[in-house]
Amino acid sequence: MGVSFRHSAGFGKRIEYMLIGKMLMEGLDVYVPLVDDHGVDCVIKKEDGTYIEVQIKARSMEVNDGDAALFAAISHEPQKNYYFIFYSERMEMMWIMSSEEFLRECYTNKTGKNTGKHVIWFNGNRKNKDTGEKEEYCKEQFQCYLEIDFSRFHSN
Repeated sequence: MGVSFRHSAGFGKRIEYMLIGKMLMEGLDVYVPLVDDHGVDCVIKKEDGTYIEVQIKARSMEVNDGDAALFAAISHEPQKNYYFIFYSERMEMMWIMSSEEFLRECYTNKTGKNTGKHVIWFNGNRKNKDTGEKEEYCKEQFQCYLEIDFSRFHSN
């Protein structure tokens, strides 16, 4: 049996709360908007009193092979003090990018129904030399955005 609608519909929200919980455990001052109208999943008050807005994007275990860290059809214009957290459940990896970094690294669709929307694909797919099995891995150009915690949000 495939993934239930209930599971897939709530997946993104569950990941948002998981990551927000981890931010709180690290001592970040995190606020969650009641309405998600503007692509802001949480707001963080930094130690210097400034605020940043964060959008969380997540991919589940059930995505197609090779797509564990493919994030597509993202509408975004440059924004100061705005960050993305990209999370791949299958790869157990998280990338954090500012608005500017995202726009510098992403691909923008030039044609089709998603013209003007952005795509970023953090992973590749290769055969493991030892096991012979296919595996997903973080592409080299995106390793600088890999994070294991939220220390980037602590700094001024």
